[in-house]
Amino acid sequence: MKNPKDQDTKRAFTRRSLILGAGQLGLVGALGARLYYLQVVEADRYRTLSEENQFNLELLPPTRGLILDRNGIEIASNEDNFRVDLVPEQTNDVRATIDALRQIVHVDEWNIKRVLKEVSRKRSFVPVTVVENLTREDISRVAVNAPYLPGVRIEEGRSRFYPFGSRAVNVTGYVAAVSDSELTGDPVLELPDFRIGKSGIEKLFDKQMRGAAGRRQVEVNALGRIIRKLPGDDGQPGENIQLTLDMDLQTYAHERLEIGTSERVPIADIRVQEALARSGVPKRYLENEDGTVFLDKDGTIVPGESGGAVVMDVHTGEIHALASTPGFDPNNFNKGLSARDWEDLLSNPRHPLTNKAIAGTYPPGSTFKMIVALAALEAGVAGPETRVFCNGHMDLGNARFHCWKRWGHGHMDVVTALEQSCDVYFYEVAKRVGIDRIADMARRFGLGESLAIELPGERSGLIPTREWKLAVIGERWQKGETLVTGIGQGFVLTTPLQLAVMTARLVNGGYAVTPSLVRQPDRAMREPAKVNVSRTHLSYVLEGMRRVVNGQRGTARSAKIPGADFQVGGKTGTAQVRRITKAERAAGVIDNEDLPWHRRDHGLFVGYAPVDAPRYAVAVVLEHGGGSKYAVPIARDILAKAMERDGLKSSEAEPVSILPDGEKTEQG
Repeated sequence: MKNPKDQDTKRAFTRRSLILGAGQLGLVGALGARLYYLQVVEADRYRTLSEENQFNLELLPPTRGLILDRNGIEIASNEDNFRVDLVPEQTNDVRATIDALRQIVHVDEWNIKRVLKEVSRKRSFVPVTVVENLTREDISRVAVNAPYLPGVRIEEGRSRFYPFGSRAVNVTGYVAAVSDSELTGDPVLELPDFRIGKSGIEKLFDKQMRGAAGRRQVEVNALGRIIRKLPGDDGQPGENIQLTLDMDLQTYAHERLEIGTSERVPIADIRVQEALARSGVPKRYLENEDGTVFLDKDGTIVPGESGGAVVMDVHTGEIHALASTPGFDPNNFNKGLSARDWEDLLSNPRHPLTNKAIAGTYPPGSTFKMIVALAALEAGVAGPETRVFCNGHMDLGNARFHCWKRWGHGHMDVVTALEQSCDVYFYEVAKRVGIDRIADMARRFGLGESLAIELPGERSGLIPTREWKLAVIGERWQKGETLVTGIGQGFVLTTPLQLAVMTARLVNGGYAVTPSLVRQPDRAMREPAKVNVSRTHLSYVLEGMRRVVNGQRGTARSAKIPGADFQVGGKTGTAQVRRITKAERAAGVIDNEDLPWHRRDHGLFVGYAPVDAPRYAVAVVLEHGGGSKYAVPIARDILAKAMERDGLKSSEAEPVSILPDGEKTEQG
């Protein structure tokens, strides 16, 4: 028989064992639940925390796409760039680290201010470029001193390079660092060496050329020092943009326009040194990229001509050259432009930042006379046999409108009036046809409206009408304003690109071709719409343009190229920028050469070649160039260069006297 006392003891022990076992089981269950929570539920979170303790995710800037000319020549490319970056979170004192770095490589005060500003606005783990474009010797010195430069790291990247410099900058534009206003939250834009397009093709096609950033993991130790870089995604390089430009022709057009009538002379030449001493102007304002200056015929240094030139295929609209002078070196923006250099660009009276080929607006002068002639022929107010007598002026009320030829041209028809650029003839036919029909014809030929070329900043110019003047100026149109419009003066404003398009539409049989800078393989297969004008009327205008160069009384006989296999046609133009008063006319009009640069007339010429089967149209505007006689030889040489590519020979033209058409046409 069992002892009751032993049984009580046994039952008590069993209860305690069960309680203890339950407690242990509860602890094990709680531990298991916690492990499950940490390893399964929170696995992603702790995996990320663990990896961030060992790895940093690094964005890789994509390779920017190239800009190519029609033959595949690189106009904008990429080159190696050694730089020093600073990671703010890896140093206790950013300024002290920069000061230490300054003892090794040059870091100017402007860059220091920039770095401190970027550090304040960017996330602390985002690197900030301190200095770039360093030599291998500079990088070696930084590497040796790396243990004493916390947060500093050496990087090798790719930077934009423009091999043609100023000769194509008005087309390519340039890239530069991202400004505060351009940040969109995209971390790629915060990368230290990232650049975006600021103007030209670089700006218009920025997203296509930018590409997609790559990613990789970088293993670091507890101090944040990089141990190794793991393979990753290299990203997607940007698209290449191929243009219609021919860089051989583009380079020639730019240099020919820039040099004008002056001579390119090395700055070490004794004549240049003497001219610099006389002028007292710092040489940085006058020296070209290649270490030369432009020396005028009288021995003075000139800053280069200011203007625009366009060469266009009259059938496809492809732009083969689009020059604007003076230019500037876009590589300076990529390397970091100093405040003084930027101020020099802004204050330059020749406005190098303006793309004059598409955004420079000028009165077309006598190059507008073809439009007036067509408007009159189409309206039937003047026929090909209609003759107007020019005695040197035309009176309207108490106002007198002068012809450039003081004693007059005699009897003129449309062809001879174009050949000799008779102002009185066009005063008369403009009065007959009226401003609104002139404006309508001008717009048919691409004037007074945007041509939607693939560049930002294009201006539409101005073709005035009665309605426009009343709405904008608040005054009624006057008959005298129609007369002035008839010779391309007054309110009329055009760009060199518009003048090239006008010329192309005149000579290609009346097709409304539009300009293009970006290659489109199927463009030649698409026939443009026709301009609604009579082919017969066009033929009279073209005969006048042919005689301008090849006729005995033509105003652009210097555009003829002796020994060439082809003929050139065209039209001169001189656009006044000042009013000639009665007193000045009586005392003798001051020659352009004797006036300050900004008061001289603009010189224009529009031309085409060959006459018998037009292929290229050219438009040249020489800003304050002193008249058309200086624009003609520039356009002639550019056309000759274009034709050489088609296997047609030409030789250097000898200077021929040219009539100063339109120089003295202002109302007296």
